Formats: sequence, structure tokens, C-alpha cells
Amino acid sequence: MTIIDTERHPLADQVAGRVLRPADDGFADAARPWNVAVEHHPDLLLEAAGPDDVVAGVRWAAEQGLPVAVQSTGHGATESVSGGLLISTLPMNTVELDVANRTARVGAGTRWGELLARSVPEGLIGLCGSSSDVGVVGYCLGGGLPILGRAFGFAAEHVRSIDVVTPDGRLRTVDGEHDPDLFEVLKGGKGNFGVVTSIELELLPVSDFYGGGIIYPGEDAAEVLTAFRAWAADLPDDACPSIAFLRLPDADFAPPPLRGRFVVHLRFALVGGTEEGDRLLAPMRAVSTPIMDTAGPLSYLQVDLVSLDPPDPTPFEQAGALLKEFGEEAQAALLEVAGPGVQSPLLLIELRLMGGALGRPSPVRDAVSGRDAAWCVSALGVPVPPIAELVPPAIEQVLDALRPWATGHTMVNFHGRPGDATDRARAWPPEAYEAIRRAKRRYDPDNLMRFGHAVLLPGGEPVEPAIPL
Repeated sequence: MTIIDTERHPLADQVAGRVLRPADDGFADAARPWNVAVEHHPDLLLEAAGPDDVVAGVRWAAEQGLPVAVQSTGHGATESVSGGLLISTLPMNTVELDVANRTARVGAGTRWGELLARSVPEGLIGLCGSSSDVGVVGYCLGGGLPILGRAFGFAAEHVRSIDVVTPDGRLRTVDGEHDPDLFEVLKGGKGNFGVVTSIELELLPVSDFYGGGIIYPGEDAAEVLTAFRAWAADLPDDACPSIAFLRLPDADFAPPPLRGRFVVHLRFALVGGTEEGDRLLAPMRAVSTPIMDTAGPLSYLQVDLVSLDPPDPTPFEQAGALLKEFGEEAQAALLEVAGPGVQSPLLLIELRLMGGALGRPSPVRDAVSGRDAAWCVSALGVPVPPIAELVPPAIEQVLDALRPWATGHTMVNFHGRPGDATDRARAWPPEAYEAIRRAKRRYDPDNLMRFGHAVLLPGGEPVEPAIPL
């Protein structure tokens, strides 16, 4: 670990936010990500109060020859930050709403719930994912797979401009006309090119929203999956379903009927009203004997009720894949490793239907993966004793079972812990990966941004891909 003379606090004299050393009160809390299975150990932490703080922090780190990491909520943390400067953007939770133009500019620390609290009363929504507690910026930089993705496409497609501090310490506003090559790769390329301080994104007028879920006994998994595959094939683009295997512990956070049980959870979101929602869900309501049925008309402020993600910081290990198809043979393969009677340590295995607007070419260039996929699969476990060592091989077992139907690529927000360069490259289509490498050479030739799902230039680790992509 690099030794820094922090007694004089050289960075603290240049910023408005707090500068914390590992021994300082508040350091551990400020560094802790939402995924508490990951522990960060930077040499120094900056709680940025605004863009000027980020500029000062990046310039200082570059002068010291230190790498820079960035964190907002930490929902996407997959590996530890060790050494260097960690910039926390969580204090930068500003929202500027432009109702007339249906846009919002949000700071890098803004959570989706904070934006929606302002926009939904105006009849406008942003394309958040399964949890409104996630940060808007990190989610969009990873492409953003929305709850309503089949209806409206990836969230990154709706980003209009980005303010980013590049490794040279320059604050840039990039869009389709200004630094368009950087704008392109920021949308889906994650944190490879600097520290984003804010984004402007398009909001969508949605008045009717129907969502929720149906939970079935796990012993009926084969029957439910068979019905789900047939039902999903005929859904309109406005209908956005996923289905998940849940193995819930006997714990207070789980609803009493589900504690300690293996269940199948159909998640459903629709741009539409009660009559259409009930009509579309009728075939799945007739399958098996549901334990719970929570689907109905909702305010979009209640979007978290669709997937029921944990509301509090949680330790987890996760990885995913994109599938070309999920037919009878793939279903049998999944049931063999994770179905009824299998002792699996995984909390969640989710299959999300892609297609619709997610399968259409983007109206503007970006680095988003997944447009050629029919399904997205994600497996997640909680790596705590006594099952901690069982979780990673169980995740790999699920992905191995479905590999014959995989596209060979992932999405960066669902990729999980990144491996070598060949593994990291799977998060993007080959042409997007090449654009990312070109931009990396131009904007970050010294690999200042080397944490997380980074694409590193020669001289950094991991090495360049050894096989063609």
C-alpha cells in the first residue's frame, strides 16, 4: 500500500468536503458500500461536496501517482478498493427538474427514489431498475436495465449529457456534439474514463403503471416455468416480466408465508391500467396454487414492490449471463442444478425477459450490451457463514448449466466480479469494447481509473485479451 503523508492534509486545503484517513472517525462508514461483502481500504477518502472537489481530488491523485476509485451508494461494488484515493459522491445528491422539457439533471450521489419523488408527481418517470435505492449515475453508466426496459429500452439511451472529470483533471460536459466519442463509451462503459459528477436524462410521461408479483410453491417450479415460457412469448412490448427462484432464510426480513421456503416469484411490470394488467396476468394466475399475489395498479413511486429487493445494505456475491434462448432443454438444465430437492446456497436466480425495445438499435451510439439477447440470467448468494464458501461455485454451476444457450457476453452491471481482460471484455459487444479501448488510450493512458470493471492498458493488470472476441 502506498504511504501518504496525511499529517498536513494537503487535499483538505483544496476542497469543501471531508477528507478522511483510515484512522479517522467516520472513515469506515464513508468507505462502506451497500454490498457489505466488499470492504474498501483506500489510502485516503474524499467526500466530494461538488464538482470542484472532484476536480481537486483527481488532480491531486494524479500528481501523487495514485489511482482513483469512485463510489456513490456502492450497490455495484464487486471487489475491494485497495490503496489510492476513493471519491465518495454520495453528498452530491442534487435534482434539477425541467418539467417542460421532460428532463432532469441529477448529481452523482442521487438515488432513483430521490429523483422519482420529484418527477412522479409531475407525471414523469425515470427508467430505474429493480430498486429505487440504487444511484442513478452508476446505474446509467452500466447501461441501466430498467423494470420497464421492454417498453422503453435501456436507461443509457435516455441520457442526454454527462459532466465528467477526466483523469487530466478537466471537467467536461459531453454529449452528442461535444466529445461524442467519450459520450458514447461513458454510456455502458462504466467508470473507465473519469469521475462523473452529474448527468442529464430524459424523463417519460407515464400515467398508468401496473406491477407486482405472483409467488408459487417451489415444488411446482417445472409447471410454473413451462407456463411462463409459453406465456412470455406472446406478451406485448409494454409488458415486462421476470421469474426468479428464491430460497429465503427463516429471517424477519422475509414475509412469514415465505420464511425458510423455496418459492418461484413471477415479477411483472406494465405500462398500462388494471384491465389490461389483469387480462395479461390471467393465464399465470391460473397456474399452480399461488402463495401470494400482489400484482395490481401502482404508483410508480411503488416500483420497488415489483422485485422486492432487500431495502437495507446486504452482503452478496452475484454474476450473470445473457442467453440466446431459454427453451425446454435449458429449463431442464436449470432445474437440475437449482430446482426442487436441490440443496442450493443461492438466495436468488432470476431470468429476465429481454426483447422489445431492449432488442432495437439505440437511436444514438453507446457501449451497452444485451440487445442481441432473449434473456438475462442472474444468480446471487449471500456469502456469510456457514455457506460463504459454497456461494461462488454454486453461481458458477448455474451459469455453466446454461452456457450452451449463452451469447458469450454479459452486461457490466450484472457481470459480477471481473476476472482477467478476456473475462472483462465479455461485458460489451466487440465493437463497443474496441471503442472503449480507444477512449481509454486517449483519456486515461496511465490507468488512473483502474478499480472496478476497468479496461486497463498494457502495463496494468489484467493483461490484454489473449483470444479474439
